[in-house]
Formats: sequence, C-alpha cells, structure tokens
Amino acid sequence: MAIELELGKRMPARGPASLPTEQGGAYLDPDTIREHLRWLADKGRERDTIRLYAAKLEGFYTYLPPDKRITRRSLAAWRDALLAEGYSPGTVNTSISAVNGLLDHMGRRDLQLADRLEVSQEPQPALSRAEYLRLLQAARRLNRERTYLLIKVFALTGLRIGELAGVTAEAAAAGRLPPDGVLLPDCLRRELLAYARRQGIPSGPLFVTRSGRPMRRTQVTGEIQALCRDARVEESRASPRGLRRLYQRTWAEVEETVRQLAEQSYQRMLETEQLSAGWEADTALEPAR
Repeated sequence: MAIELELGKRMPARGPASLPTEQGGAYLDPDTIREHLRWLADKGRERDTIRLYAAKLEGFYTYLPPDKRITRRSLAAWRDALLAEGYSPGTVNTSISAVNGLLDHMGRRDLQLADRLEVSQEPQPALSRAEYLRLLQAARRLNRERTYLLIKVFALTGLRIGELAGVTAEAAAAGRLPPDGVLLPDCLRRELLAYARRQGIPSGPLFVTRSGRPMRRTQVTGEIQALCRDARVEESRASPRGLRRLYQRTWAEVEETVRQLAEQSYQRMLETEQLSAGWEADTALEPAR
C-alpha cells in the first residue's frame, strides 16, 4: 500500500474515525491512515515529518494480517518483529509512537503500547561517507532542496543543531558562519546563495518554517530521517549529530593523511641533503642504544 497525500488540500474537520471492532480490536484501512495524516497537516505539522509518519504507518499496515485487524497484542508483536529485523530501539520507539498517535486519533487508546524501549547511551555506529552521499542523492531525486542543504550544512561544516539559525543569507554571502567564523566550502556557499534567491530570503535565517520561524530540532531531524527509506540508511544514523560526527571523522582522516605526507616529504628532503652535504657513513653501523 502506498500512502499518497495531497497535503496542500484541506479537509473538513472531523472527529475520530468510527471503525468496526471485533473481539476488542479495530480494523484499519488506508483511508483512515490518510485521514489521520491530513489531520496532522491541518494541525501544522511539517510536510517531511508527515512523510516520516506515513512511512511508519505504512509499515505497520503491511505488517498486519490480511484482515487488517489491530488487537491488544498487535503493537507489541510488531515491536518485536522490528527488533528482530535489526532496527535500533530508538527507531522502534519512533515507529510505535506514530501508531500510538493514529490510535489516539481513532479513539482507541486501549490498543496503544505504552512501554518504550530503553535507548542505549552508547554511540551509534557512525554514518559512512557512502550513506551520506545516498542521503544527498535521495534528496535530489525527491526534489527536497531544503533537506539536501540541511544534510550538507551539518556534514561539511560540523555545525551543531543549536547553531542552525546562524546559517543566514548574510553568512552565506560572507562565506563564514557565526559565532566562530567557520568557513563555508565554496560549493555549499554557492548552493545556499542560490537557494536564498529562489526562496526570496534577502536576509536572516535560511532554514525556516512556512511561518518564517527557525526550524525546531525535531523538525530538522524528522526532515532528514524522512529520506532514510529511499536512501537505505538506518534512521538512528541519519541525524544532525551523526552528520557532525562524519565531519569530525573526515577531518581527522584528512589531517592524518596530510601528516603522513608531510613526514614522507621531510624524509625525502633529508635524504637529498644527505647526498649533497652528509658525512660519509661507516659501512658497519653501531647498533642503536
């Protein structure tokens, strides 16, 4: 089932869906999911956040048995199935939360799953360079320019999510980001300036909501993670923090390579000097003490 929505269209306000029940359960159909997602859009939820919820709810719908009946055990069984497939506890919690919200809208809180999985505080496996490129490619395919630029900003500058409001039209023009004057790579600078022109943003923050306010942390993360299925990237790895870690690791690798090249260049210089001005070495060298 593909959940497709025309989010620009408004629906008349309606109460919770009235669904037939059987043995304490409730039947689910695609129209109920679409109605819930449109309700979220009417409440002002961001488009990419709704896409993320749509993917979660589609996964749950697909998991349900052929009769599409939700019972008191359905969410717990789905949670266990997701864990068995290798999804992280954080991703599973997000999936369960999406279905809990749908059940709340349906007036069936009795079918919700309240228990949340404990999320380990150990660092998640780092996002690879190949996964980063797949996220960019997915954003381009889906014509999500803002998401594309968000990914690039975090991955190419090491910016913290709390500093995103500092990515302004003025900073893009200057080529440096406040507060520490972080250099904007020229490829990113050109893209940000072009985006500002197309969006009609002559000054101020570039990453804003439809109302013109800076994006919230959850909106930024949700927008990036909405690409994960298309990019074949684990959601827990695709976040501003994960992209910042990629930046730090990339710089560490570059600096190590430069250090090795410098050492090799220095050794070659010394060998050249030795040939022209070195003392004639003995054929039998004393062992190092």
